Amino acid sequence: MKRLFFFLSLVILYSGCKNEGTFTVKGTINGENKKRSISISRLEINTPVFIDSAKINKKGEFSFRVKSTETDFYQLGFSTSDFITLLAEPGEKIGLQFEGKTLFEKYTVTGSPGTEKLQYLDMTLDLTKKRLDSLRLAYTEAQEKPGFELSGPLLESEYNEAVKTQRIKNITFIIANTTSLASIKALYQKISPDAYVLYDPKDLQFLKIVTDSLKLAYPNSKHVQALERDFEKELGQMYASRLEKLTRDLPETKLDPNLVDVNGRRIALSSLKGKYVLLTFWSARAEVCLRENLQLKELYKKYNKKGFEIYQISLDENESDWKTAVKFDELPWISVREDDPLDPKNAILYNVKSVPTNYLYDREGNIVASNIHERNLVIKLEQVFN
Repeated sequence: MKRLFFFLSLVILYSGCKNEGTFTVKGTINGENKKRSISISRLEINTPVFIDSAKINKKGEFSFRVKSTETDFYQLGFSTSDFITLLAEPGEKIGLQFEGKTLFEKYTVTGSPGTEKLQYLDMTLDLTKKRLDSLRLAYTEAQEKPGFELSGPLLESEYNEAVKTQRIKNITFIIANTTSLASIKALYQKISPDAYVLYDPKDLQFLKIVTDSLKLAYPNSKHVQALERDFEKELGQMYASRLEKLTRDLPETKLDPNLVDVNGRRIALSSLKGKYVLLTFWSARAEVCLRENLQLKELYKKYNKKGFEIYQISLDENESDWKTAVKFDELPWISVREDDPLDPKNAILYNVKSVPTNYLYDREGNIVASNIHERNLVIKLEQVFN
C-alpha cells in the first residue's frame, strides 16, 4: 500500500512538473465567425512566429497544448486582422468564449489573469477610438452647417478631453500593474497609426518604472530586454532634444573679440577682415611669450605690408604690467587686454589652456590654423604670402 501511494505521488509530481512546462487553451466559437481551423503564434517582440493550428469541430470547439517555460505573448486567430492576444503563463488553463463576428469583437476569458488585462486594455482603447471617430465625423459635418465658429471649438475640446482620458486610464493601469508584462502593451498602445496614447514627454517616467519593475520580475524575458533598449534609446533622444532646445534658445555666440588697446581705443577683431590675422593670447609675465614676441616682430615687419596683422590679447591681471611690456618691447601690432582678466570671456570661448595660444584667420575671417609657433608659423606665413 505504501509502495502504491509512493508511486502515485511520483506520478502526480511528474504530471505537475509537466504541466508547468505547458499551458492549455480551450475555446468555443458561438458567433457567426465559422472557420475550419484556428492557429496560435508566439510573439517574438513584434513578429508572430507560428506554433500550431487546431481544427474547430461542429460545436465550434478547439483546443491547444503549448510548450512554455516562461510567461509570454501569443496571438490566437484566423489571420493577421482577426485575432486576439494572449499573455499566458506556464501551467495556465485558459478558457475562451467567442460570440462576435470577429474574434476580437466580443469574447470572454478565464484562467489567465494576464490575458484578461490585455483584453481590458484592448476593449478600453477600442471604445475611445470609436468615440474619436464619432467626434471627427461630427466635426466634418459641423463645418458645413451654420454656427461652426461655436460648435467647432466645442468638438475640438471634447476630442482632446477623450484623448486625455484614455491617457489617464493607461497610466492608472500601469501604476497598478508594474510587475505584469501587460503593462508593456499599455505603454505602446496607439490611438492612431501616428499617435501613441502616452504622448507626453513626461510619460517617459512610466517607461522607466515598468522597465525597472519587470527587470526584477522577468530578467530573462526578451520583451523586457527590448523594453530596456527602447528606454535607453528614448532617454538618449530626450537628452538630445533638450540639448538642441537649449542650444537654440542660447544667444548667438560670435568669436569676435572687441577689446580696448593700450591707447584706450576699442577694436573688434572683425574690423580686420580682408587681412590675414594672427589672434594670439599671451601674458607679459610668461617668459615664453616674451621670446615669441621677438619672432613675431620679425614676421610682422616682413608681412605687414602684404596684409598681415596681429591681434594680441593680454591675460595679465595687472594693467600696468601689460602696458609696460608693450611699450618696452615696442610691439607694433594691435595689443588689447581682456575687459576682466579674472573672467576672461574670450580666452574661455577660444578654449585657451596655456599661453601662448594662437589662431590664424584668412582674409574672409575663417580660422585656417591654430597653435602654430616658431618654425611652423614661419612655414605657414611663407605659404600664405609667397
